[in-house]
Amino acid sequence: MANVGGFFKNVMTEMRKVSWPKRKELAKYTVIVLATVAAMAVFFALVDLGVSELFRWYLAL
Repeated sequence: MANVGGFFKNVMTEMRKVSWPKRKELAKYTVIVLATVAAMAVFFALVDLGVSELFRWYLAL
């Protein structure tokens, strides 16, 4: 427990070495992530609808 202060000191030292993205890069990556999430949501919604329709069709036989 005595090393907690040293741990946080080391964390701060390492965080200063991190290469943070520029504002333009961050905006670009955010748009890419949001577009990917939206595309995956649409894809899985369509797959879910298709599978649901298949089950309804099969159960109606």
